[in-house]
Amino acid sequence: MQAEAATVKTPPDALSGSGIIAAIKASRIDFLLTVPDITTSEGLLRPLARDPSLHHVRVCKEDECIGIAMGLAMTDKRALILMQHTGLLDSLNAVRGVAVEYRQPICMMVGLLQRDVERPPRDSVRYSIRIVQPILDAMGIEHHLIEREAEVAMIEPAIDRAYEESRPVVLLIGRSPS
Repeated sequence: MQAEAATVKTPPDALSGSGIIAAIKASRIDFLLTVPDITTSEGLLRPLARDPSLHHVRVCKEDECIGIAMGLAMTDKRALILMQHTGLLDSLNAVRGVAVEYRQPICMMVGLLQRDVERPPRDSVRYSIRIVQPILDAMGIEHHLIEREAEVAMIEPAIDRAYEESRPVVLLIGRSPS
């Protein structure tokens, strides 16, 4: 008698790394600029790093990514920065100077490390998560919270708008993709 394979059930509100990867590719991203992010590592960063159709550049500090992404944009190459929210907070001056004041299409996918998915980020008990969206609002930076599979559809148009209008966008990954 054969043992039946256990079926892993995906929760209906789960976030699929493969869906995000498909949206990234559909948005014609050429380069991934990454600083390790535990929130997106398994379901997103590792598979993207192995993808031969994307150029992967590992960077030491998040603010370095901002300048590299600007240089790539000036050569008509699209870049997506992957980092966690603490790195975004650390690089805000570079984001302000390059992305906002110089109106550059800096596209960031930001993992909300240790976010309690039962609460909106603005209501988080973690101060660093609670302040991310208000800061982006104050800076006038378009941002989207991606935490369910249906919200993945926002990625491609947001990146396209950033490049069409030469302005930054932040895609907040609210839960670890599977």
